[in-house]
Amino acid sequence: MVVVLTAACWFAWLGWDTQYRTDPVTGDVTGPYEAWQVVGCVVSLVAVTVTAVRALGGRRAVATVAVAFTAAWVATQAPRDESGLWLVGALLVLLGTAAGVGVVALVSGAGRRRRARAARA
Repeated sequence: MVVVLTAACWFAWLGWDTQYRTDPVTGDVTGPYEAWQVVGCVVSLVAVTVTAVRALGGRRAVATVAVAFTAAWVATQAPRDESGLWLVGALLVLLGTAAGVGVVALVSGAGRRRRARAARA
């Protein structure tokens, strides 16, 4: 279930958007994602990670969420990439996701342990 929820975070928030935008005045190209999409994805991944930590434990949650999110990213990016650089992107997505999810797992696990100690006392 964690894998499905994690992949859904990618596909629901970011996986569908491939449109880059060019500012007509400056010529700057932005995209394909808007800030609200990234924020929504991050908030969703935090919720999935907290749930995964409860279900799987910290290390397995980090590994599962990071690999599932990266696999979802690869599924949409690799077929479109003609340069072969999707592999570099996949590594960066994996490392970034693992780092972010790792922080959330540490905080979630610490809060869980603190509540457990308070309940015993």
